Amino acid sequence: MLQEQLQQAINNKTKPLGALGVLETIALQTGMIQGTLRPVIRHPHIVVFAGDHGIAATGLVNPYPQAVTAQMVLNFLHGGAAINVFTRQHHIELIVVDAGVNHDFTQLPDHPHFIHAKIAQGTHNYLEAPAMSREQANAAIAKGKEIVHQLATKGCNCIGFGEMGIGNTSSASLIMNALTGLSIEACTGRGTGASDEQLQTKIRTLETVAQKHHLKAYDKDAIDLLSKVGGFEIAMMVGAYLQAAEEKMVILVDGFIATAALLIAKELDPVVLDHCIFAHHSGEQGHEKMLQHLEARPLLQLGMRLGEGTGAALAIPLVQSAVNFLCEMASFESAGVEKKSRD
Repeated sequence: MLQEQLQQAINNKTKPLGALGVLETIALQTGMIQGTLRPVIRHPHIVVFAGDHGIAATGLVNPYPQAVTAQMVLNFLHGGAAINVFTRQHHIELIVVDAGVNHDFTQLPDHPHFIHAKIAQGTHNYLEAPAMSREQANAAIAKGKEIVHQLATKGCNCIGFGEMGIGNTSSASLIMNALTGLSIEACTGRGTGASDEQLQTKIRTLETVAQKHHLKAYDKDAIDLLSKVGGFEIAMMVGAYLQAAEEKMVILVDGFIATAALLIAKELDPVVLDHCIFAHHSGEQGHEKMLQHLEARPLLQLGMRLGEGTGAALAIPLVQSAVNFLCEMASFESAGVEKKSRD
C-alpha cells in the first residue's frame, strides 16, 4: 500500500512520468525505508573504520607500507584527506574509528570525531593462520553495531561507511572469491596502485591463501569466513551495516571493500540490502562483478578507487535531492498544471 502511494505521489509531480530517472527510484526506496510518504534525511554521517592486516607486513600484496594506515588516520583527524574535503563540502559528519590499527592512538588529544575501538594491533597474517579468532570477529561486529546505534540515538538516519587499511583490497578479494565463486584473478585488482608484476604476485599470494583456508568449500558460515581472511575494519563495518538496517537508516554503500563487507552482512541478514543505495562504481577491478552479483545499480561512475567512504559522501547529496523533490515539488493539482491527456 505504501509503495503504491509513494509511486502515485512521485508520478503526480509536475513532470513527465519518469523524467527524474534514478532520483525517482531513490525517493521511492527512501520512503519505503522510513515507512512514510514524506521521508527526510537527518544528520547524515560517514563512518571510516581503520584496521591493519598482517599480510601487509610481507609486502606481497601491497605497494605501500603498513605504516600508511596509521598515518592516514592522523590525516583524517587533521582534516587533510579527500573524505574530509567532501564531508565538509556537503555538511556531512565524519567519524573515524580505530578498529584495529597497528599503532597506539591513546596518547592523542581527545578528538570529538575519533572512536577508540581497537580489537587488536591488526590481524594475523592469513598466509600462516586465520586473520582473527571467531571471538574477535564477533566482538568487532558488536562494536560496529554499538557505534551505529549511538549515532541513531543522536538523530542520524542516513549513513555511509568507509575504510582505511593497507592490504584490505586483498581481504575483500578473498571474501568476494568465497561468496561469489569467481576466481581469485577475477576478484583481484591493483589496490593502491600495484604494478603489473606486483599484481601477479598479489594474485598468486591470494590463490595460496584461498587454498590454505579452503575458500572453495565455503559452507555459509559468514563469521568463519570473516575470521579466516577478514580485517577488523571489515568486520566492524559488517556490524555497522546490520545495525543501520535495524535502525531503518538509509545506507550509502561505497566501493570495493565496503561492498565486500556488505556481502558478509547479507549472508547474516539479507534484509540489509533493502536499506542500501549503491553510491558508485569503483575503478577497482572486481567491483563491477560484485555489483552484478548483488544486482545493484550504482548512482555514480567516476572511476574512483580511493575508499575512505568518498563515493558515499558524494552520493548523499543525490539522496537529499530525491527526498526534496518528493516532499517539496508541486503536484499537478496544487500547481494548477494540466496533466498529459490520455492517448
